[in-house]
Amino acid sequence: MSYIPKSYRKFMATVTTAAVVASMVAPAANAAEVKGFPDVKEDHWAAEGIYSLVEKGIISGYEDGTFQPNKQLIRGHAAILLTRALDLPIPTDLNSFKDVTKKSGYAEAAAATKQAGIFVGTNNKFGGSDVLTREQVASVLVRAFDLVGTDKEVSFTDMDKVNLAHKDDVKVLAQHGITTGTDSGKFDPKAPVTRATFATFIHRILEKQTDNYKLSIMHTNDTHANLDSVAKRATAIKEVRAKKKNSLLIDAGDVFSGTLYFNEFRGQADLAFMNYLKYDVMTFGNHEFDLGSSTDGHKALAEFVKNAKFPFVSANVDFSGDSLFNGIYHGGTIAEEIKDGQIYSGIVKEVNGEKIGIFGLTTEETADISSPGKVKFQNYIDQAKKTVKAFEDKGINKIVAVTHIGYDDNAEYDNDLELAKAVDGIDVIVGGHSHTQLDKPVVIEKDKNGKEKDPTVIVQAYQYSDFLGTINVEFDKNGKVVGQAGKLIKVAEKAEDAEAAKMLKQYADKIKEVKNSETGAATTSDLTNPRANDTSVFSVRSNETQLGNLITDGMLDKAKEYNENVVIAMQNGGGIRAALDKGPITLGDVLTVLPFGNTLATMKLTGAEIITALEHSVSQSPKEHGGFLHVSGMKFTYDSTKASGERVVSVEVKGKDGTFTALDKTKEYVIATNAFTAKGGDNYAVFKKAYEEGRVTDLGLADWENLRDYVIKLKTVDPKIEDRITDVAKK
Repeated sequence: MSYIPKSYRKFMATVTTAAVVASMVAPAANAAEVKGFPDVKEDHWAAEGIYSLVEKGIISGYEDGTFQPNKQLIRGHAAILLTRALDLPIPTDLNSFKDVTKKSGYAEAAAATKQAGIFVGTNNKFGGSDVLTREQVASVLVRAFDLVGTDKEVSFTDMDKVNLAHKDDVKVLAQHGITTGTDSGKFDPKAPVTRATFATFIHRILEKQTDNYKLSIMHTNDTHANLDSVAKRATAIKEVRAKKKNSLLIDAGDVFSGTLYFNEFRGQADLAFMNYLKYDVMTFGNHEFDLGSSTDGHKALAEFVKNAKFPFVSANVDFSGDSLFNGIYHGGTIAEEIKDGQIYSGIVKEVNGEKIGIFGLTTEETADISSPGKVKFQNYIDQAKKTVKAFEDKGINKIVAVTHIGYDDNAEYDNDLELAKAVDGIDVIVGGHSHTQLDKPVVIEKDKNGKEKDPTVIVQAYQYSDFLGTINVEFDKNGKVVGQAGKLIKVAEKAEDAEAAKMLKQYADKIKEVKNSETGAATTSDLTNPRANDTSVFSVRSNETQLGNLITDGMLDKAKEYNENVVIAMQNGGGIRAALDKGPITLGDVLTVLPFGNTLATMKLTGAEIITALEHSVSQSPKEHGGFLHVSGMKFTYDSTKASGERVVSVEVKGKDGTFTALDKTKEYVIATNAFTAKGGDNYAVFKKAYEEGRVTDLGLADWENLRDYVIKLKTVDPKIEDRITDVAKK
């Protein structure tokens, strides 16, 4: 069920397990001379595996004629074995682990396997003489042989004893029948691996060898100019490539907008790193079109495309109406001769001898939440079907959609779940837009009518370059997905790539200067951000504050630019992180107040649902609660002495004429909040339900940018306490 690359086959034909392990302890006997090991009788549980490998010249015994099946395998010897098996490059720097000296017999192997991501060690220690346990070998074999998971259930009775770091790999090993466990139904994860066990595992892997094809993809999305961690992202990418040299690297859009790096460099800083990291392809996010209404229009986007050392794909975006894209836009083209800095509907890339079709899709909602100008958007389902057929007409049966339509975003527009159900032939969807953290791939195996279909695997890697997504997909000879395994690699845990760090400095130094620049606005007094302490219960997480009113007023003002029906704005107190001191407001000040880069979203709620949300907001009052909501466009009272869920006394909504009227429980209102809260953050179940029902639209506007724009608009910043939130128990 798993494809074994040629590098493994080469090893299996020439290098033996015992030659590596035994050479460390005793001269090995010639396998051809061995008729039978006295310590491995025909009825030995591992005899079939051992003698099968002996017959193939893959394994041999010791000089004394024995096999020593119960001899334990240590990490150093396993590293040497895998280095030879994979023909891993030896790093010039052998200081891979602090407990491995350059003089060590396995220094080169330790460094090579670390670089390849096979042995990662603990606390930067390799433990070369430590015996490998069964759970550790599971991870080693899964990584080394690129085994991928299936849907088969694993029923070992001691899975709760398996270390979390190895649990998924133990399952994969069992799903492939490589490990069957003990007679009592256990896996025995902490037991040492012996030569007999290792020989059996290798034998079973070889027996299951097929001609299936495996594709490896790294992916990012919604990075939004978050470059402070890019040197660590570079390390994560290089580590994956050291193990899987032909992995594709794909971005699913929204590189533009979000931090001062974009404001200052208009995407060119991000592009420098994407070129350095050798991205293979990118699709467009809605934020790539943010500058369309500016004096220069899409000049920055056109330059971003032209300077890229990779192509762009989007089958449903029509750039033909904007002359800035003349010569680089090839609408309707499926390119096999790919040129960098060009826009195609789709491209064909050859990876490991197989042709892969890759096409892009961008949300039609861009017309409402960005500034596309003369750029037009077509129906994603229609264009996906058309493009998939074009690939299939070329005989291509492995197809990847790179999408910026959201995993489970507003279905009235588009999303990945609907795409997977509606369009046959898409094998993998690398997604973005909804900032969804899919820790594991999601597999869709039924169409929109509930009928069984070939699997479509969906992945997405959250936001802001917090993770590097990875996915391995296994195809049968007909191009059907028969296995998949994926995970998110936490970028923050990686060391910085030296070259990328050096590149970043020139941009980061400039940003430091910009952070100190003044917005032109100033506060007339200190806008505090209080927290409860020994002498006061007043807190941004339990009380109305001037700063909370300023932020929500800014949210409401910005949201109305995109939807005039928005009447209320809400901001969770836990998202407000610092005060604004009296005097000039700098960009750095704004970024410190709202450091998370949460985006602005609108949501349709009934009056009854708004009351439910407000009940949750004050459920812990007067105690602090990160989900305590600051509001604009409304005011409400509550009684903190009453039972949670029964506290809200009155709610009023501000009309266009400035007067307040009672909230109608049956009426639908449009509110604005940040995307974190809109998706159910801080346990807002009522918001989560609305999100899941497609009643949320993420405008994609960073909260700090909204606040910046609002204070610039005000110039003199002087918010007041207006009794927007009143606890009647304190009156």
